[in-house]
Amino acid sequence: MIDNRPPRVLITRAEEVVGERWEDYAVAIERFGAVPVTADLQMGDAGLRLLSSCEGLMVTAGVDIDPQRYGEPQSDRVSEVNSERDAFEESLLAAAREKNLPILAICRGHQIFNTSRGGTLLQHLEEREPHRARRGADGKSIASGWHDVAVAPGSLLAQITKSSSIRVNSRHHQAVLTSTIAPGLLPTGTAEQDVVEALEDPRLSWALSIQWHPERPEMLENESLRNSSPDIFEAFVAACAAGTRS
Repeated sequence: MIDNRPPRVLITRAEEVVGERWEDYAVAIERFGAVPVTADLQMGDAGLRLLSSCEGLMVTAGVDIDPQRYGEPQSDRVSEVNSERDAFEESLLAAAREKNLPILAICRGHQIFNTSRGGTLLQHLEEREPHRARRGADGKSIASGWHDVAVAPGSLLAQITKSSSIRVNSRHHQAVLTSTIAPGLLPTGTAEQDVVEALEDPRLSWALSIQWHPERPEMLENESLRNSSPDIFEAFVAACAAGTRS
């Protein structure tokens, strides 16, 4: 009997960060038929149990990862960390990998996708252009930076975007570099300053991490950015939906 129920996707959420909305991630997958499920930091082991009833995992943006998680002293450019969240999301990622669930990790999620497998991070990009975000005209909001990403041929990202170069937004001060990638992960999107913008895990059926923010309306609702935003969520949801039929 074919199971036609919509796939459930566990989406992490934790601290409030200026310019970030959990609802944007939820809306992005709902438009392609998935059901968003909250994985709140305070859930602990209950979050892991909840993952067992889901067909996919999305790890979202937030504060910096505690450098102690990847064996380095904390730079004075790292001002806010959340070790509890680090541990929670590492556990979720490990469980999702064990179950071979589709994984989409975004911004901070991209970084912990790397560090949780033994990679490290550049704790601060001293030359912030073109990666930095800027204070908006209202003095409160954060306006994104923008740049291009080179896409590796033959990668999952290339299959999704059908392009060798895509345009993305940028809202980060830390980075995965080609020299800090975890063993076994593949860099499939790169940008200026040796910044790795996308990683994939070839040991899993569908696992992609990206540094940019495709969930933000500035990308999700811009038709010219379809291949670097909606198409990614559509492919992710399709992979999750395949899990309901297996």
